[in-house]
Amino acid sequence: MAESRLKSFNYAIGMFGTSIPINLLKTFAVFYYVDTLGVTTAQFALILSIYAFIDAIDNPVYGFLSDRTRSRWGRRRPWLVIGTPLLALGLIFFYSPPAFLSGNSLVAYAMLLYILTGTLDSVINANYGALFPELFKTDAARASTNALRQAFQLVAMIISIALTPIIKSIIGFNNTALIYGILGGAVILYMALTAKEVKVTEDDKKPELWHSLKSLFINKKFWVAGFAGAFYSAAMSLVMATMLFFVKYAIKIPEGQSSILFGAVLLIAIGCVSIWAWLVRKYSIIPVWRAALISLAIAFIPLYFANSLVTAILGSVLIGFGFAGAITTNDLIGAKIMDEDTRKYNLRREGIISNAMGFMNRLNSLFTAGALLLVNKWFGFESGANPGPTPDLAARFLLSVFPAVLVLVAFAFSWFINFSKTEEPLAVPEIVAPEM
Repeated sequence: MAESRLKSFNYAIGMFGTSIPINLLKTFAVFYYVDTLGVTTAQFALILSIYAFIDAIDNPVYGFLSDRTRSRWGRRRPWLVIGTPLLALGLIFFYSPPAFLSGNSLVAYAMLLYILTGTLDSVINANYGALFPELFKTDAARASTNALRQAFQLVAMIISIALTPIIKSIIGFNNTALIYGILGGAVILYMALTAKEVKVTEDDKKPELWHSLKSLFINKKFWVAGFAGAFYSAAMSLVMATMLFFVKYAIKIPEGQSSILFGAVLLIAIGCVSIWAWLVRKYSIIPVWRAALISLAIAFIPLYFANSLVTAILGSVLIGFGFAGAITTNDLIGAKIMDEDTRKYNLRREGIISNAMGFMNRLNSLFTAGALLLVNKWFGFESGANPGPTPDLAARFLLSVFPAVLVLVAFAFSWFINFSKTEEPLAVPEIVAPEM
């Protein structure tokens, strides 16, 4: 029992490490470059669109290479150990643009570092996510471990999202990125060095790229879950990326108080993860997943009408409740799809499936880009220097209207997927790869 708990802890804490860098990148990149450095919303929308296109190409490749890796340290560990320090460096340089850059040169710098850091995050998360169904074989073990790792993720979000406005006001974005990069990287490396992979030898059949892509293409459940995850992920990504705009332009309170709203979402989510995990164990994944999505969609309604810190906190609490349900169930859906693929084709290719689903979630860059273009066109919001005549309405649209529509679309997709209750995860031998 103690060994099982340690195994869950060693894996789950990795979510803390992976969340720290990417949350700082995705949550504050738009505000930092648009409102602080003067990059326009249209220019940053272009960055996000190009990033999404590149991510569409590189994600399946990373997963395919990971699945085919054969080394004495396992399939996933080499990628995690090599990719982690590069991810930290990318984050640090993104938030430390040279002072002499401006105009198109600043846009080019932001684009290069955003894409580099984002693609390295893809490498890390594909390999981290691929370990989940491999290490934990039953729905009960997955539910409890996933609840723990989501709790770690939410703690990381409190640090890297809720506390960042306060921290960066004291030490600046560049030093904040330095600290977060080192902290996140150290935790990822701890997870990578302690997680014990199932051994795959040179004699085991390696997945083929064309066959893997073809099997994914015809897998209805992959597409349904992928699009549902993409729309939900886009909604929450937009909420985190535009909260500072809402605080500044809609409810007109000091920027530092955005930490209270971020904290309200995340603290409530931490408290509710165990509730949603209990519901999964008591009932089944699909109905609980649907309940989480509709709860989240409804929660955006009162947030739109918030006009003070108190009413915004109340709206944020409701968002946190639905958010907890979504993060508790989403990864369990993905693990089920990986189980079915292994059972059907007798191949272990969690990497390419995890990365492909990760790419679907990363379509949120396109939705964020679209939202930025819409507020530019409809509300005249161009940048912090030129916010247009109704920046308050633009901020409310970004934080509540657009995300609510996205979550409703995700909820609609959830009705096109189900799993047989009799299907169990495929058993694999508990043979571990050697330590480094």
